[in-house]
Amino acid sequence: MKKLILCIGALVTFLCVEANAQNKHAKETMYPSYKGLIMAGYQGWFRAPGDEINSKGYGHWGRGDKFDEVNCTVDAWPDVSEYEKTYPTKFKLADGSTARVFSSVDKSTSDLHFKWMKEYGLDGVFMQRFYNDATSDMNSGPNVVLKNALESASKYGRAIGVMYDLSGLPARGKDCSALIEDWKFLVDQMKVTNQSGEKTYIFHNGKPLVTIWGVGFPDRAYDIRDIGVDRFIDFLKNDPEYGGCSVMLGVPTYWREQVYDCVSDPYLQDLIKQCDIIMPWMVQRFSPMIHFEEDRYRDMVLADIKKCREYGIDYAPNCSPGFSWHNMQYGRPNPKPLASIPRLGGEFFWMELSQAINAGAEMIYVAMFDEVDEGTAVFKITNEPPVSDIAGFITTDGKPSDHYLWLIGEASQMLKGKKPLSLTMPERK
Repeated sequence: MKKLILCIGALVTFLCVEANAQNKHAKETMYPSYKGLIMAGYQGWFRAPGDEINSKGYGHWGRGDKFDEVNCTVDAWPDVSEYEKTYPTKFKLADGSTARVFSSVDKSTSDLHFKWMKEYGLDGVFMQRFYNDATSDMNSGPNVVLKNALESASKYGRAIGVMYDLSGLPARGKDCSALIEDWKFLVDQMKVTNQSGEKTYIFHNGKPLVTIWGVGFPDRAYDIRDIGVDRFIDFLKNDPEYGGCSVMLGVPTYWREQVYDCVSDPYLQDLIKQCDIIMPWMVQRFSPMIHFEEDRYRDMVLADIKKCREYGIDYAPNCSPGFSWHNMQYGRPNPKPLASIPRLGGEFFWMELSQAINAGAEMIYVAMFDEVDEGTAVFKITNEPPVSDIAGFITTDGKPSDHYLWLIGEASQMLKGKKPLSLTMPERK
């Protein structure tokens, strides 16, 4: 009898937690599961003087307030032909005209980006929220971008989720407790899980999905045992008011063996088992310049899926169109060459997308939507970037500026079973 009473008490407590949590989050969403979706990461960190928050400089376009050939920090140039608001730079195009860029804080920018997502079939994005972005200032750049994105996601029926990036977390003195308070702010003040209008916050297993990225990488200042990740996960899953969430963990590529890009601490496996999904970061881990990379990538995904099934969790493989980190390293010894992982007109991207689906992936994470800094952007970039003797820019290899968005749309149809899988990159008709 005593055991029965304890079991009933535990059940009542669980049901109360679930019921209270639902008071903070929408009961329904257009996206109750990540399965069947292709999502991308969204940085939203670009700024320009005179934008809608009166930024002082060209944030993330250049170093500090400077944006010129020497201080350029992006390796791809956006196709700005459709933007309502653009800003002049010191760069010139081949015809002598001034090259222009956008600002992520402008509402029209978010609107255009989410319009593209709907037009081409990208299901949605995870909004990157860095540790140092956790602020309750509604007028801060990250909060303005998030507010606009939530509205645009609702307007265009695109999935949207919060991805906490632990980059910026110091070695000691701070932990994830700040993110607990930030999640409360996002739920209460910004209504991230209960937008006005169409509810499109991404759920998984019927619960709002929150991502924590940057766990298990050895090049980070922090120790995963000392930053309270376990407390943050427990809060997101079990808090009576703000919990009731699913959690996705962003981990290194070699999370199973815990070698190379991964810490050797077995505690990482304990954290992974507490979550609902893992997304291994695979950018720069594969290259079209190496023979049989498609086999290695497919086998990696197959082995990851097998291990995740043993753990009883889901798996989102990471796909990217290429990589370039040249301009950011200007002036340093041995900088990376331009297009160190070449796109090959989309062939590399399609290899990863198609092999992920071929291996049985049920959901995909694309890096990234707007990351021109590292040349992984899949949104529209130009094939005719500025002319410079110092700064270099990747191109679309002669493909249309929307080529990578179009490829995502094709892959999405195949992931959803609406088109047969093709391991050969499709041709546009």
